[in-house]
Amino acid sequence: MGLLDKHLGYRAPLEAIRAVGADPSNVRFEAITSPTEGVLNGRPVILLGTNNYLGLTFDPDCIDASAEAVRQWGTGTTGSRFANGTFQGHAALEQSLAKFYGRKHAMVFTTGYQANLGSISGLVGRGDHLILDADSHASIYDAAKLSGAEVIRFRHNDPDDLHKRLRRLGDAPGGRLIVVEGIYSMIGDVAPLKEFVDVKREMGGHLLVDEAHSMGVLGEKGRGLAEAAGVEDGVDFIVGTFSKSLGSVGGFLVSDEENFDLLRIVSRPYMFTASLPPAVIASTLSALKRLEEDASLRTRLSANADRLYDGLRDMGYSVGPHASPITAVEMPDQATAVGMWNALLQNGVYLNLAIPPATPENKSLLRSSVSAAHTPEQIDAVLAVFEQLGREFGLLEGRRRATA
Repeated sequence: MGLLDKHLGYRAPLEAIRAVGADPSNVRFEAITSPTEGVLNGRPVILLGTNNYLGLTFDPDCIDASAEAVRQWGTGTTGSRFANGTFQGHAALEQSLAKFYGRKHAMVFTTGYQANLGSISGLVGRGDHLILDADSHASIYDAAKLSGAEVIRFRHNDPDDLHKRLRRLGDAPGGRLIVVEGIYSMIGDVAPLKEFVDVKREMGGHLLVDEAHSMGVLGEKGRGLAEAAGVEDGVDFIVGTFSKSLGSVGGFLVSDEENFDLLRIVSRPYMFTASLPPAVIASTLSALKRLEEDASLRTRLSANADRLYDGLRDMGYSVGPHASPITAVEMPDQATAVGMWNALLQNGVYLNLAIPPATPENKSLLRSSVSAAHTPEQIDAVLAVFEQLGREFGLLEGRRRATA
């Protein structure tokens, strides 16, 4: 028996997807020509599934800073900061992040996934209680496993259910860490963070917010949902990533918590992972500066998000509860989702195919993410393809009859 035989149950569904057309796990671009365009099978494609919210992957200042860092510091650190030391850029980025969020402390991780893994597993352990939104990201659930803490799930975006779960804990010993997200990555819905903060203050514990998809997107200064909701003083820890709005790779944790630096010793994903290369640090610093100085990026992003969301909704597609840079279109079943995804790709639109078991309520979704760099013309072109294919697949006519 092979070690991978236990996963053979995935073989048939994967082959069924491949039989329809492209394999979403193996889409290979020949070129990426801008934040919003690529070349696939020799044809231009609009990129609508990259999470490149501010469109900074081709920002000239970010590119120049990255190239200069390679020349000055080399291609990599070849080890963790504990083993190989901290480079000047690592310290500068942590100081800039702490200042940006108005916090005393910050630490940088090599990926956003590890930011959750290392932060949560360092903050709670055996004997503690980890209270999670049921729709939490995979990295949060994996952090829960690594931590060894008791995991308590509450219904998605439900402050009353959170209150009930905390009340049931009563005076049980151990720390309590509540974890929610700013914008949820699959549907694009936003957490009722003010209400969650109210529950935390009443019932006790600490609150961590994963702002991966809301940093650079929400708030007057782009600090995320906590800023937009006016509850930054009620959030104890903020986790985020560089791979969305900042156009690079990596993650971070910021907080005012006492003894914060102990996390650098007890967080295994931090201590035992090679630190970020100087080129990535440099481009991230440049992108963070751009985020701070150019509010027009968020204005354009918001306008693009509204344009796509309103267009799809008005056609009759089933979309999420409100506009955000993430818009997910619900398909009636997996076969239709796979067929539509392939048809969109053949018509020059690349977005994300999201199917069970990786989706909330086992829905089949076509997930898009807009960028500040998209033009209105590009979004209108995408909407035109959605309308054409919606009619061909019988999705729009059926929806209109049902709502007439």
